[in-house]
Amino acid sequence: MSVPIPSEKIRRLRALADERGVIAIVGADQRTSVRNALAAAKGIDPEDVEDEALRELKASVAHVLTPHASALLTEPEYGLEAAGRRAPGSGLLMAYEQSGYDPGKPGRLPELTDNLSVRRLKEMGADAVKALVRYTPFESKQANEVKRALIERVGAECRAEEMPFCLALAGYDEQGGDEHGSSYAGRRPRVVTESVRELSKPRYGVDLLAVEFPVDLRFARGSTVFEGPAAYEKSRALDAYREAAEAAERPFVYLTAGLGSAQLIESLHWAAEAGVNFCGVSCGRGIWGDGATIFGQRGVAAFDEWLEHEGVKRIDAANAALANAGSWYSFYGADEPAALAD
Repeated sequence: MSVPIPSEKIRRLRALADERGVIAIVGADQRTSVRNALAAAKGIDPEDVEDEALRELKASVAHVLTPHASALLTEPEYGLEAAGRRAPGSGLLMAYEQSGYDPGKPGRLPELTDNLSVRRLKEMGADAVKALVRYTPFESKQANEVKRALIERVGAECRAEEMPFCLALAGYDEQGGDEHGSSYAGRRPRVVTESVRELSKPRYGVDLLAVEFPVDLRFARGSTVFEGPAAYEKSRALDAYREAAEAAERPFVYLTAGLGSAQLIESLHWAAEAGVNFCGVSCGRGIWGDGATIFGQRGVAAFDEWLEHEGVKRIDAANAALANAGSWYSFYGADEPAALAD
C-alpha cells in the first residue's frame, strides 16, 4: 500500500522520527491531570495550583527526557517553554484540543481550543498537530458524527497547511463503566480495532495514529502484570494486537494513556511478539507522572533529579522495547521517505 504524501509533510514527519524512522514521543500535553496531581501533592485545591508550576514541570520533562526521545508532545497554554527547552533535533507535536471533556454532556465530545488553528500551531514551531478524540464505535450515531466531522475539519486544515495530523484515540465505555476494569477489558479489542478501522480512512486526512494497546495486560493470562480476572488468554490477546493493526490504513504509534511503566514495557513486548508493524510509542505520565508528587512537595530541583534517574531509566527501557518497531514509512512498503513523495 503506497500513499503519496506532500514533500513538506514528509519533511515534518521525518522531524518526529529517529534515524530508523521510529517515532518515540515523550508526552507533556496533559493539563487537568497534572494540575490535579500537583494539587494532591500540595494538599490544596486544583484551582489554587499556580499556572507557573505547570510550565516548570513541563519544561523539566522536555529538558531532561527529550535527549532520549525523537519528539516532544506538548500544548501552547503551558508548554511553550517546554517546546523551547527540548533537545536539538527533537521534533515537536502540539495539541489542538481543549483539555478534558464536559461530563455534563453525553458522548464525551471533543472541543478544539478557541484561539488556535493549524496555521497558528505551525507558526509556534510545531512539526505536527495532535488532536485527542475519545471514541468508541458503540457511542450514539449523533455523537460519533460530531466527532468524525471535527476530525475531518482538522484533517482539512492540516492538508491545507501541509502539516502532519496525528489523531490520538482514547476508548471508553459508553455506558459509563470503568475503563480500567475487567468488564471493559473484554470489549477493549473491538473498541480499538473498529475505531482504527473507521478513523484511518483517507477521508479524515490523518497521517499518524496514536492508539491505545488493544488489550489491558492486567487481565491477560500469561502477562507479568496480570492481576485478574482473566479477560483473555495470551493467544487471544496476541490476535487482538494483529486485528487492530490490520485495520489501520495509516502508520500508528501506541498511546500509553497513563499506563504504568511496567505495563507499558510489557505491552510493547507483546506487540513485538504479535509481529505488529507499529512505528513507535507516545508515552507521558507512565514515564514521569510518579515524579509529580516530588515536584509538588519538594520543588523543581528535586523533580529534575528524579527525572535524571528514574525518568531516564524508564524512557530508556521503553526505547529498548522499540527494537522491533518499524519505520513510519515502511508501513506503506517504502524503503525511504522520499519514495512516498507526491
